[in-house]
Amino acid sequence: MFMLIVAYYSVECFSGRGDHVRKDSHARGTAEGDPEAYPKRWSSSGKFQTSEDTIRRALRDLAAQGLCTRVYGGALAMSPASGSALQRRKEFTDRKLALGKKMASMVRSGQLLFIDAGSTNLAAARSLPEGIGATVATHDPTIASVLASRTDLTLITIGGQVNPLIGAAVDGQALRMILGMRPDLLFLGLCALDADNGIAAFQNEDAQMKRALIEQSGSVAMAVLNEKLSASAPFHVGSVDAVADLVVEADAPRSLISTFKSRGVRIHWAGTHST
Repeated sequence: MFMLIVAYYSVECFSGRGDHVRKDSHARGTAEGDPEAYPKRWSSSGKFQTSEDTIRRALRDLAAQGLCTRVYGGALAMSPASGSALQRRKEFTDRKLALGKKMASMVRSGQLLFIDAGSTNLAAARSLPEGIGATVATHDPTIASVLASRTDLTLITIGGQVNPLIGAAVDGQALRMILGMRPDLLFLGLCALDADNGIAAFQNEDAQMKRALIEQSGSVAMAVLNEKLSASAPFHVGSVDAVADLVVEADAPRSLISTFKSRGVRIHWAGTHST
């Protein structure tokens, strides 16, 4: 019985290893109003006719393997966004472009915009409209390179040692520069997002930098792929209460997105991948 439960959770809890599995699970649960759509909501002892202690042992085993993160009431799937910055830039490019276009439409002339590291934020930088007249700061050299030739905006680059996993400078030098800034708008990158457990990252230095950016910024906006919703990563960044605007995919699960809306987050739906 124990091995059966572990096998079941391995498929359903960490479906991030198979992108289509997790997306199908989201669609199935939300379309039918199924309370079992996400692992933390399952009543697993009834499903398997076994004790809660057995379920807890199964979850501990999965968590030890890095397949999920245990939280109060169950578990969250580990976010699949754990690869290097170079790997992430090659993944889901059309979907990230759709999110990036929607993010870019939020920027106003005269603003100081800080763009955090991330491949979706890179798509947003590429989508900033001509003649924007904003000042853009970033600690991500790839994002900076995209904007370096633009004459319609002012670019500020944050220096320091670049972490190749994060794709940005996150050392003490970079942090000191950021603490001297007051961005009007922050495009915050993220590895995982859950309405109850908040924003999370895979690297401690990245989480520290993101916390500082949130603290310094007037408004925070994020864009999230479906795979990162109701997911977890090792280092906590902050609560969803810190987020003013959230850009989601056109096919994001409505029932899940409504939980963010109920927390006061403004929801922006991205276009389809072809738009």
